[in-house]
Amino acid sequence: MKISVALAAYKGEQYIAEQIDSILSQLGENDEIIVSDDYPQGKTREIVLNRQSQDKRIKYIEGSGKGVVKNFENALKACSGDIIFLSDQDDVWLPGKVEKVTAEITAGADLVLHDASVTDAALKITNPSYFSVIGSNLSFSGNLIKNTFVGCCMAFSRQVMLDALPFPEGLPMHDWWIALVALKKHRKAVLLREPLILWRRHGGNVTGGKTSLSQKIRWRIKLILSLARIR
Repeated sequence: MKISVALAAYKGEQYIAEQIDSILSQLGENDEIIVSDDYPQGKTREIVLNRQSQDKRIKYIEGSGKGVVKNFENALKACSGDIIFLSDQDDVWLPGKVEKVTAEITAGADLVLHDASVTDAALKITNPSYFSVIGSNLSFSGNLIKNTFVGCCMAFSRQVMLDALPFPEGLPMHDWWIALVALKKHRKAVLLREPLILWRRHGGNVTGGKTSLSQKIRWRIKLILSLARIR
C-alpha cells in the first residue's frame, strides 16, 4: 500500500530538513511526502525544493496562507496514498514508526494514534510519554469534551481522510475533526502506547497556544453542528 505523509509547513526552515530526513528513511520508493508551505516566500521553500531535486518522493505545494487547519487540508487533498500520516515540521520520527503503524492499519485499523516523547528544542526528552499527560483515549464523547488526539501522532486509512474532507469552516484543529469523524462513523481506532516520535516543543510551535473558555465553548458548538451533518 502506498503511504502519503501530509506535512504542513510555516517558517519551518530551522528543523524541517531533519524531520524530512527522519521520514524518508522509513518510506518505500513509491511513497510520498506532501509539503504544503503556508509561507512560500520564506526559506522553507528553498530547503524543500533542494531536497525534492534529490528525492522524487518529496512534493512541494504552496498553501493558502489561511492557517494551520487549511494548510493541512491543502496537504491532504494532494495525498494519493492508501495510508495517510500527518506530520509537523519540527519533530523527528523514531525508527520503526511507519512499520508499526502500517502493520496496525494492514491488520484492519482505520485510525492509529501512537504515543510521543516530548522534548525541548534540542531534542532532550522532558516527558517520555505524552499519553500520560493528556490521558489519550478512544471515546467519542470524551474527546468531544477534551481532545486527546494529536495530529503528529496520527495515521489513518484513505477512507477516513475522505470521510473528513472537505473540512468545515471554522474548525479549531484538523486532528480533532478527523478523529471525531472517524469515531462517529465507528471506524476502527487503535492506540499504540509506544512513543514513535520525538515531539519537539519550543517557542516557535504553530500549535499549542492557550484559548479562553468562551472560545472553547464556541469550538465545541461548531464541532457538534458539523458532526451532525456527517452520515
